[in-house]
Amino acid sequence: MNLSGYKSLHGLPPLAGLSSVERAAQSNWSVQQSVDRLKRLHFVLKELCTTLTARITSEPIYELKTAFSHHAYLCAEQVNLIRTRVGEMREPPLGLDKVPHAGLKRLCDELMTVPTTEGLLAGCYEIALPAVVAACRRLQQDAHPLADAPTVRIAKLIAFELGELVEFGQQAIPCLLTESTRQQLQPWLTRLEECLACAGDLDGLAPQTDLLPEPWHSAEPFVYDSEPKRDDRFQDPFNAGVNPEAFLYDERFSARDKTLMMYYKRIRELDVPEMMASILVDLRDEEPWEFYMEMIRQLWDEARHAMMGEVGFAAQNLDWTRIPINFTWSRNLNSQLDARERHGVLFFIEQGLMPRTGKRYEWEVGVESGDPLSALFQDFDWADEVLHAQIGRRWYVPRYQSLGQALSYGDRCWSKVLSQWQKYRNEGWTEHRNWWPELYRQACENWGQPPDPAALAFCETYEDSRADLQKLD
Repeated sequence: MNLSGYKSLHGLPPLAGLSSVERAAQSNWSVQQSVDRLKRLHFVLKELCTTLTARITSEPIYELKTAFSHHAYLCAEQVNLIRTRVGEMREPPLGLDKVPHAGLKRLCDELMTVPTTEGLLAGCYEIALPAVVAACRRLQQDAHPLADAPTVRIAKLIAFELGELVEFGQQAIPCLLTESTRQQLQPWLTRLEECLACAGDLDGLAPQTDLLPEPWHSAEPFVYDSEPKRDDRFQDPFNAGVNPEAFLYDERFSARDKTLMMYYKRIRELDVPEMMASILVDLRDEEPWEFYMEMIRQLWDEARHAMMGEVGFAAQNLDWTRIPINFTWSRNLNSQLDARERHGVLFFIEQGLMPRTGKRYEWEVGVESGDPLSALFQDFDWADEVLHAQIGRRWYVPRYQSLGQALSYGDRCWSKVLSQWQKYRNEGWTEHRNWWPELYRQACENWGQPPDPAALAFCETYEDSRADLQKLD
């Protein structure tokens, strides 16, 4: 077939710029080939999303906890793209719940069960994710550029976005893996490569083998660790000696001073991903993918809010590591409630943020404070919470007869949670020291302004109230 004489008008790029006519005239592609490759990508990306989510709570390093939140969400977004595309090409049942190859299953099981952070980083970011990116680039080249243009676009998007995750791994891994650790991990990493080889690579294009590697870590089932872990910068995490909501809603205090409490409230939101991850792990087999997708988006938003607080303190030249960032909310919910009850508490809190006294009020405080960064962060924090309230109404409320009943259940669940304020102090886990005066004095020094005596004297705690200022029994 000689198409060298075929010309477009005025020499314009043909076929909407998708490809040359010569390439588009090639017919070595089919819907089935496209679907088969997409299903393999779907399986691995969904498992990676699940694995990263399951490690958020127990990962102590803050930078990794937030990165896993982001990367789990990005994997979920790619899963969504693939599910939509396969649905466009095949009628249900789509078969997306089937394991495409035992080698890929063994690979993903090993990543889920590897016991160390170093192993997870090396396995995900040096082997699994690079294999995903390479498979997408091959798919981008092999899929018919005209007939299968939507798949080409998806492959291009996934390769681009997850390529950034691989770059993150390339930067992060040398920070944590010593040469000795690398040597210890190498036999296991070789086994992961053997899993891929058994499957004919991630997309099945290489010759497949019958040599399914024996399980290593996955010889024992994965056990989720719901106990939140924090690195050493998070001092005194049981401290509930300052109630920022009480300060925030007290009309005696200035918007400028309240901004500090809002930055604290933002970075403290790190405990929301730690709790939400437990919901997603526990309900994995009880809810459809769409539930998982929307909840992982919310989880990532909450991690992003924590980083907003981090940046806010940095911009104020304040050391957030000198402030006790409390984690007892996630710890108590994870240990005292089941997944449905935890979801009820989450929904109840979200709905309480929607009235004028909630997120809108925080944004107004940020604007009034004269701190443009606070105003910006609260503007987007408010927008995110509107989305989260909608997610709750889609996935939580339908389980009840009415919105009021759903809210009542969430309130009751939160009331069941024992704050253990006295226990933590009596057993020596914390003194619940009032860290606010130290932070406030430093901020005022940075601002070149004297502290407000009333603000400096603030000393309300969480001893007998919740974050919504409701009194505890």
